[in-house]
Amino acid sequence: MTRLTAVELRKATDTRAGFWLQLATAGITLAAVVVLLMVDRSGTTLADALSVAVQPAGVLLPIVGILLVTSEWSQRTALITFTLVPKRLPVLTAKVVASVLIALAATVAAVAVSVLGTAVAGEDMTLSAAILGQVVVYTVTAMLTGVALGALLQQSAPAIVASFAAPLAIAALASIPQLKGALIWIDQARTLGPLTDDTLSATEWAHVATTLVAWLAIPLAIGAWRLARGEIR
Repeated sequence: MTRLTAVELRKATDTRAGFWLQLATAGITLAAVVVLLMVDRSGTTLADALSVAVQPAGVLLPIVGILLVTSEWSQRTALITFTLVPKRLPVLTAKVVASVLIALAATVAAVAVSVLGTAVAGEDMTLSAAILGQVVVYTVTAMLTGVALGALLQQSAPAIVASFAAPLAIAALASIPQLKGALIWIDQARTLGPLTDDTLSATEWAHVATTLVAWLAIPLAIGAWRLARGEIR
């Protein structure tokens, strides 16, 4: 598993798309913190800076996760991969572990940029352990949602389109008063967005759990079944 994870980490940066996406995430994170501290110089805390810093990761990391899985088919390496490693589920597990490590690295980078920027600006360095933990949940689940969607669809373009279109469609439907009560349980914008802002209540955590079951656990389970049972070409 250690070797497989190392291979998947290398795959995440071997392609031009994966490399530039991760570089763009780092660059936009830095720019977001600099702009925040330049525009709002009064009352900005470390927690505020970190909330802004992780937003690029929340948008771009799912695409990295999608490409990490779908590149087996788009780059036509699936046959080689599963010839060398006939047991398919350990390969998917390695992709999940690699995705978690990438998301944790992105979180550490966001925290470092936020701490440095806040310190240089002379602003309040307040950051609670609860918010930090929620930020980790935010980035890791964003990455894993991409992996799950990639495993489910196994094609880059449809998975990337779905990663943007499906949440927007749910958010639009949730704006209808008759549907709001039900769809708030799976509306990513309403349930996962607050993870970076305030300490969540028990009800809000229930919303997060339901959302992750719908957008992460179920697609990943179906994707794992497709990978285990499907024909590799």
